[in-house]
Amino acid sequence: MSALAFVDANVFIYAFASGEPLKSRRCKDWLALLWEQRRGRTGIQVVSETYATLTRKYHVPADKAWGDLSSVLSWSPQPVDREVLHGAREIEARYRLSWWDSLIVAAAQLQSCGVLLTEDLQDGEIFGALRVVNPFLHEIREPAAPYVVASAPVVHRPRGRPRRAYA
Repeated sequence: MSALAFVDANVFIYAFASGEPLKSRRCKDWLALLWEQRRGRTGIQVVSETYATLTRKYHVPADKAWGDLSSVLSWSPQPVDREVLHGAREIEARYRLSWWDSLIVAAAQLQSCGVLLTEDLQDGEIFGALRVVNPFLHEIREPAAPYVVASAPVVHRPRGRPRRAYA
C-alpha cells in the first residue's frame, strides 16, 4: 500500500482489547504494516473515542489504555479545529453522513490520506480522493500488479505496393 491511511477507532479497539481473536490479529497486522511504512494517520477524535471505549466498555485499566495509545500520538493526530469543522459540514451536506463520520472523513482528507481504514462505512465508498477500506475484507499486503507486455495486432496494411503472388 502506498497511500497514507487514516485509521478509525474501531481498528484500534479491535487491536487493543477485542474479544475477537481473528479481528484483533487482522487489526494488529494492519497497524504493524502502517507503522513499518510510516503511512498511518489518525485524529484526536479517534484517540479520544478509543480511550473512552477501552476504559468504559472493555474495562481496560486507564494506564494500560493510555500506554497502548501513546504510540499513536507520534502519528500527529489531526486536531478537531475550524478547518475540520468546516470540512465536516460540507461532507455532511454532500454525502449525508452522520456528523461524527463527517468529522473522521474531513480529518482524513486534511491529512491527504488516500485510504480510510474502518468497518463503520461502506467498503469501497469514495469521498473525493479518499477511499474507504474495510480491514477485514482486504489483504493486508496487496499483491503487485502483474506486468504483462502484450503485442498489439497489426491493423494497418503495410506501406508500399502490394506484393504479387507468384504461381
